[in-house]
Amino acid sequence: MAELLDLSSRIIDSGVADVPVNRVTGELSELGDGVSIVESFSHVISVRTGEGLVTFDASLESTAPRVLESLRAWSTDPVHTLVYTHGHIDHVGGSGVFARDASERGHPRPRVVGHAAVADRFARYRLTDGYNRLINARQFGGVRSIAGMGGQDETFLPAEVLETDLTYEDHMTLEVGGLEMELRYARAETDDHTWTWIPEKSMIAAGDLVIWNFPNCGNPQKVQRYAVEWAEALREMAAVGAELLVPAHGLPIGGRDRVRSVLETTAGVLEKLVADVLDAMNSGATLDEIVHGVKVDPDKLELPYLRPLYDEPEFAVRGIWRRYGGWWDGNPAHLKPAPDTVVAAEVAALAGGADRLVSRATELAEEGDFRLACELIEWAAGAEPESATVHGARAAIYERRRKAESSLMAKGIFKGAVRQSEAAQAPEG
Repeated sequence: MAELLDLSSRIIDSGVADVPVNRVTGELSELGDGVSIVESFSHVISVRTGEGLVTFDASLESTAPRVLESLRAWSTDPVHTLVYTHGHIDHVGGSGVFARDASERGHPRPRVVGHAAVADRFARYRLTDGYNRLINARQFGGVRSIAGMGGQDETFLPAEVLETDLTYEDHMTLEVGGLEMELRYARAETDDHTWTWIPEKSMIAAGDLVIWNFPNCGNPQKVQRYAVEWAEALREMAAVGAELLVPAHGLPIGGRDRVRSVLETTAGVLEKLVADVLDAMNSGATLDEIVHGVKVDPDKLELPYLRPLYDEPEFAVRGIWRRYGGWWDGNPAHLKPAPDTVVAAEVAALAGGADRLVSRATELAEEGDFRLACELIEWAAGAEPESATVHGARAAIYERRRKAESSLMAKGIFKGAVRQSEAAQAPEG
């Protein structure tokens, strides 16, 4: 029972993450009397009540069968209520599997509870199905294949996902089998996020408000994130004095002081980043100046629960700009620019040909200046989009850059560029 909590305590207290903290084992651990977690993508947290289980999230459609196998070895009680912490597919995708399990056992279908905006998210996913499958294929394609996250399914939102039965706007007290739970809304990683305080267990089910990585508030391919409100939610969570915090990704955290420290430290990092970006915006800085000038204290990024291994501060800066400053970056040439291919052709001509750009880009990559190398190789590819030589160099440069990056999002996008150039070199069949 104490293994996961002992592990997270050691890592947080020492500041050294010498083992993986975001684990996808499919195995169940008991965290306390009547509280369990199945580590998956994402985790499924369950609490026993007098009327059955209250379960937080359902994982992916592809991982839910393994989750249920582990959960059913712990309890055969009906899943009375399924709480969506938010509508991302790794949290809701397996809900149809939970419904089938209930039917096979002769249990009622789980009641599904979530924020009112979950329905709007599902509607948006259906409108942007192709786009979301494409961006997930990029986002999760640069490190390793994650079943159900690669964008190859028939639809992005699984057809059997359960809609919410009971929704709320700001907060709601939910009672199931004698257990009282306080559901609270947070606009943070998403606009439909729920975190839950269970006083009897002195426990918070945190969803993705804590992910044992730098907060996912700047994802380059996804809709707006809300760094200010995220920090506010973390402060509110810290104020309840929980002894146990169970996130949907990463290790559970035990101990009142430890929980509070993680929440308040993360909130402080977000608050300072937002303040620094806004100060720069208010002084008239452009987005380019802010992206390259505003940084998070590197010591904070060494903390085992704030490492930039998924999202990263540079992307969060862009998200803050988008939130408060719109899409224009402050460069007048970018307001109504020429097409990229036209600019690429002109630059290549001025340089003496695309081969000159390829040569210089390769030199820069060898020197480790990947930012400039990628700019030049993109001009070369824009000028000669069918050149096998250009695409060979482009694939090599982006592969090297992918290996040099820390965040999954950067790795995924750069690996996408590699695959794109590899496909451009392949002979027509």
